[in-house]
Amino acid sequence: MKNSWIIALLFFIVSCQIEVDLPLGEIEGDIPVIEAIWTDNSIFNEVKISLAKNYLDTTAFSPITDAEVVIRKQGTETTFPFFYNRDTRSYKPVNGSLVANVGETYELLIDWNENSFYAEGLMLEAPTLDSLTYQYEEERPFRDEGYYIKAYGKIPFEENNYYRIQIIENDTLKNDAEDYFLFDDTFGFTFFENGLELGYAFEPGDRVRLILYRMTVEPYNYLNQLLGLLFTDGGLFSPPPQNPDTNIQVIRGDSEVLGYFLVSPILTEFVVIRE
Repeated sequence: MKNSWIIALLFFIVSCQIEVDLPLGEIEGDIPVIEAIWTDNSIFNEVKISLAKNYLDTTAFSPITDAEVVIRKQGTETTFPFFYNRDTRSYKPVNGSLVANVGETYELLIDWNENSFYAEGLMLEAPTLDSLTYQYEEERPFRDEGYYIKAYGKIPFEENNYYRIQIIENDTLKNDAEDYFLFDDTFGFTFFENGLELGYAFEPGDRVRLILYRMTVEPYNYLNQLLGLLFTDGGLFSPPPQNPDTNIQVIRGDSEVLGYFLVSPILTEFVVIRE
């Protein structure tokens, strides 16, 4: 009799499952998404501006090509104008030899569609990235066999310890959700001095480049929230999707704005995997 009650209860629970569609906010009007990077390496300096899309919209990237983009050294009249490059679908500096200098604060100024947007960022000192090593590892649970790379370096700073690592494998940037490698000083940095292992298995002949950014807390928080959004699976226990907090302000007009302005030193190391 007891088993019959259990079976009846399970049947009741299963039969009461209801599919629920949560309403998501719809974009009203044209909202720009700005992804601006200003560094001490001219190759990385660019500003991407596109139109925001609804959460479930799968249409292609829609660049904004008619904005006026300038970066200015704060407290001076020194400006760095940008032009739209159709090959990269982004804005690039007119003078590619001009870069960020440590200790300077830079302002991003964008005019578009009768709106003006502003952001600022401090150029921080770079940490030390000493070397990359690699070692062959056998297959393990949740880990493929292959060559695993460790990065060694030192981070001596007491504040503004917010970092991102990007990996380029054979000229291809790893840019999926699981490739966003962000870390801060919550647990110290002994793991970096002892060798920070990258979570990829590489093969002989692979050419691997590591890129290390150091940033202030605002762009770090944006990237962290973006990472959480990318890993949201829409399940019952997932939080509703929401836009990351931007560090870009609207100083003229009534448009909203999304995105971030990142000022950062760039450190790179390169290794070729050999048997």
